[in-house]
Amino acid sequence: MQPSGEVGSNPQTTPESTKKTSLLQRMLDIVEAVGNRVPHPAVIFLLLIAVVVVVSHIMEMANASVSFQVINEKTDQLETETSVARSLLSSDGIRFIYTQLIPNFMGFSAVGLMIVAMVGAGVAEESGLIQALIRKLVILSPKAILAYILVFVGILSSVGADAGYLVLIPLAGTAFLSIGRHPLAGLAAGFAAVAGAFTVNMLIKPLDAVLTEFTNDAIHLVDPSRSIGLTANLWFSLASVPLLTVIITLVTERIIEPRLGAYTGEKPIEKSGSLTPQESTGLLYSLWAMLGVLIFFGLLTIPAEAPLRDPASGAIIGNSPFMNGLIAVIMVMFLATGIAYGIGAGTIAKTNDVINAVGKSISSLGGTIFLLLIISQFVAYFNYSNMGTILAVNLSNMLKDANVGPFWLLMGLIVVVGLLDFLITGAIAKWAIFAPIFVPVLVKLNVDPEAALAAYRIADSPINMITPLNVYFAMVVGFAQKYDKNAGVGTIVSLMLPYVMFIFAGWILLFIAWYLLGIPWGI
Repeated sequence: MQPSGEVGSNPQTTPESTKKTSLLQRMLDIVEAVGNRVPHPAVIFLLLIAVVVVVSHIMEMANASVSFQVINEKTDQLETETSVARSLLSSDGIRFIYTQLIPNFMGFSAVGLMIVAMVGAGVAEESGLIQALIRKLVILSPKAILAYILVFVGILSSVGADAGYLVLIPLAGTAFLSIGRHPLAGLAAGFAAVAGAFTVNMLIKPLDAVLTEFTNDAIHLVDPSRSIGLTANLWFSLASVPLLTVIITLVTERIIEPRLGAYTGEKPIEKSGSLTPQESTGLLYSLWAMLGVLIFFGLLTIPAEAPLRDPASGAIIGNSPFMNGLIAVIMVMFLATGIAYGIGAGTIAKTNDVINAVGKSISSLGGTIFLLLIISQFVAYFNYSNMGTILAVNLSNMLKDANVGPFWLLMGLIVVVGLLDFLITGAIAKWAIFAPIFVPVLVKLNVDPEAALAAYRIADSPINMITPLNVYFAMVVGFAQKYDKNAGVGTIVSLMLPYVMFIFAGWILLFIAWYLLGIPWGI
């Protein structure tokens, strides 16, 4: 990358040509140069905290407030709420800042997810399992389709909630490096797949249950007899996944890799194309360990009355204990297969080797944990001030009152949600506000509520790739610095901007065609 804004200034990348540079490439170079001159993300969030504190006080002095109807997550009832701007400089605000430092951090789920996932991933990495699997994948997969496979798996990883951020993204960088391609291109492709397409999948996931529930509650405001199911967007999601796989891969190969050029940083020691007998034995052991883990969790999930089924409905997929705690399955899977591989390959000889691997992986997260401490405070202060809610409701009401047709209302929903995603990244929080505003209006206009939910899925994902308020954005910067010590916020934003543009363009065109042709959105 070129943090100074000059082509070829980074010794770890060598652009293929310095004579012809497209307008897009020059624009991305400028974005990167400017972005990399901003302070460390920790400093950025400290400055943002200062801004929130000052603006919250100004808004309270101006008596800013908004009344709106919102769906209560616990009762599923529509309630009228009034959000009033609250100053962080008031007595109550200062008490909140002083007393909630630890609760704000401990309640930040990203921290726990990251540490738990790294317990297993660290053992799998240190034992050599990850490298062996990548080499096996490279041996079995033609190089031409490796990127497609990684992107496709990355999109499907959203079934495991945020696990894709922690596992797939660094794996994609390593896989690209192993076949002589630029690892930052692999990281970018993985990040685009995990974050940019997070709301769609070929499988039903916990997020679908929550979004569907909120949509139904909004529908019942105007038509109590009508409801949609968990598969309401199934056909649209099934079409979106391969489309986004192709778009992300083509952007990686046609835009990102040519811009990065050849990677000249540290490369792994070349190994023979085939696996050694020890590595093959290790993979066989890891296969048996994986089967054992699957059987174990299968016994806890599949039988009737199994403890990991939903205790009320008996469901496995959707909002069930199994799906809500899927990160535990992933941790145990990596831990068991990593240990088994290490025993078979001879890389793990005693229990201390496992403990040391876990300690090494978690110790590497020190900088990220510190950053998340600051981010958790920013998010808490922002939510306390009610700034986001006041902005979201005012924007949505402006769009609803614009008196446009249903098609343009859907397009407006995509634009407004996309813009707000820079500030409010949580899919559930935004839909709790937008569903009771937009869905009833669209139902009255004889528009399928499934269309509104599909539009929301499009709007909620792509911006997650470039907003620093995505709690995993800083972690991706850390992954990039493994390959380029000069990488910063600007590096990641400039890498991901092409994905944002082309994903939005392709996905919206699919949505328009789907809507105009009247194709069913799901079952």
